[in-house]
Amino acid sequence: MRSRRFGWLFSLLLFGALALAWAQRPFREYPAMEGASSEASLPADYQVPAGFVLGRLMFDSGRGGGGRGGGSWTVDYPRGDRFLAQALRRLTRIDARSVEQPVSPDDGDDIYNWPYLHVGMPSNWNLTDAQAAKIRDYLLRGGFLLCDSFFGTREWEGFAVGMSKIFPNREIIDIPDGDAVFGIVYDIQEKYQVANFRSMQRSGGATTYRADGKDPKWRGIRDDRGRLVVVMTFNNDLGDSWQLADNVEYPEKYSALGLRLAVNFISYTLSH
Repeated sequence: MRSRRFGWLFSLLLFGALALAWAQRPFREYPAMEGASSEASLPADYQVPAGFVLGRLMFDSGRGGGGRGGGSWTVDYPRGDRFLAQALRRLTRIDARSVEQPVSPDDGDDIYNWPYLHVGMPSNWNLTDAQAAKIRDYLLRGGFLLCDSFFGTREWEGFAVGMSKIFPNREIIDIPDGDAVFGIVYDIQEKYQVANFRSMQRSGGATTYRADGKDPKWRGIRDDRGRLVVVMTFNNDLGDSWQLADNVEYPEKYSALGLRLAVNFISYTLSH
């Protein structure tokens, strides 16, 4: 009788694991917005499962692709994501998969399988009411958005339109210096602007931002328990700091801060 019960329990657990795996969308790739400069070869272990996967939110930005590739969501993708995965493996004990996961809110319940989602250039997102509702539910169930690579008044206004659809009644706050998200792994006391590489190239290194986005901001939205569910690295470009970490033309100090911040944000996501 005991062996029968064990066999039944094992079968049930195996079925549950297979059902979970089946529910997740398989790994997939899309064209990068920045073309060859942001492309990356597939790591040899890209098919090896892991305990944590870097998700990237797909959205229609009105720039082609209908949210499926080539639009704003692919900024710094996939090179930045894959370098960050390597950094997580080296700097933490997080079992990170070597490749990212593009995640669409239109793919049924798939979004709930990925606890962390990076949002590149959210100033251009064009969310439907249904997509916004799905993202809101995802966040209130424990998900997390990191909104990055947007600068200045106009880009903030574009971002705010989409965020007001997701959370029409939640306040966007400036995250205080002593918040847990800045000290959970690295104790980050000094926060300076993480540079946009293209702006540096155009200005000969004199300017690190786009438009009027001179002052870096660290903003967020909390749920009813006080947990940060959205972090906005406004007037910063963490994605550049990851994908250009081994580029001699990109100053090391920006990648150093961008990587430490990412480690903290992801560790916060997994522990809160």
